[in-house]
Amino acid sequence: MGATPIHPVYGGRQACTDCCSEMNFTVTVQPADRSFSVDRDEPILAAAIRQGVGLPYGCRDGACGSCKSRLLEGRVIHGAHQLKALSVAEEDDGFILPCCATPQTDCVVEARSVPGAGEFPVLKMPSRVISIERPSADVAILKLQLPANQNLQFRAGQFVEFILRDGARRSYSMANSPQRLGSPPAIELHLRHMPGGRFTDHVFAAMKEKDILRMEGPFGSFFLREDSQAPIVLLASGTGFAPIKALIEHMQDKAITRPALLYWGGRRPADLYLHDWCLQAAAAMPQLRYIPVVSEPTADDGWTGRTGFVHQAVMADLPDLSGHQVYACGVPVMVDAARSDFGARCGLPDDAFFADSFTSEADKH
Repeated sequence: MGATPIHPVYGGRQACTDCCSEMNFTVTVQPADRSFSVDRDEPILAAAIRQGVGLPYGCRDGACGSCKSRLLEGRVIHGAHQLKALSVAEEDDGFILPCCATPQTDCVVEARSVPGAGEFPVLKMPSRVISIERPSADVAILKLQLPANQNLQFRAGQFVEFILRDGARRSYSMANSPQRLGSPPAIELHLRHMPGGRFTDHVFAAMKEKDILRMEGPFGSFFLREDSQAPIVLLASGTGFAPIKALIEHMQDKAITRPALLYWGGRRPADLYLHDWCLQAAAAMPQLRYIPVVSEPTADDGWTGRTGFVHQAVMADLPDLSGHQVYACGVPVMVDAARSDFGARCGLPDDAFFADSFTSEADKH
């Protein structure tokens, strides 16, 4: 490759376009000592996914911070991202977001390796709407038939992206385990209606059976780490329950007997739209206990269960989380609060918290 050209402007978020239009760079991930090439103007994470290198990530859009890593050597330029995902102080301290960081030189990045994250190929494929169920006023459960000539393989907890006509994308986690695709094979997705949202407005107003959707996947590093026997806390808010449901099915399908506590939170009881499913799963799995939590019940709800914020219910029950693994999925405010409070107040190690933050398009702006 030869000597790396010195770019005339760096801090101003501008790169040289003449000297390196055909250049690619090598990124080495430590401590795994895994190297891969990154094309010019390609984010580090996109290149890693393309080449099957397992890095931690969530939204792929600079909003959740799940991919945050430390740059040990080299230079990158960041695209647009949220300060809550990577603050100016963190960037000054050497941290980067691989999902929106493009290398300007060869780089060495310190990041946790995620075995299995790049195990299955990412495929683009059409899918056909089999059914649309409405378990509550603002939640739809879609079942999408997969094409017979493409074998979508994924880990329970991963997500797919729908590709809209203008190239925009929307991400949704698969709510069934890969062992439960059925015949014909189909995936299950849980969608909350976001009024004004292009995709969910269409789902709730116009989508019908047999419609064709174009999608790509699998993506994500949110899945059960099976090299541990630590007890599990499954933490969900709203439709963040979808990948948690997939994890529970996976535990059943693989006869995983680690103790597990399922905490599912919503504002009102209706937000726990598969409450009966959870009760049945807990009854069928001796190692699973289900704790539903409602934050804003009204007198009309007749709610007699736990109330308050769902992550605080976990802390009340488990003041010492030092020996646990936590899998959290839901709105960013819940996931961020759980990550912070579980570590600071309950002794949960950073590397024992796994999250999939459901960032809507509104969250990204």
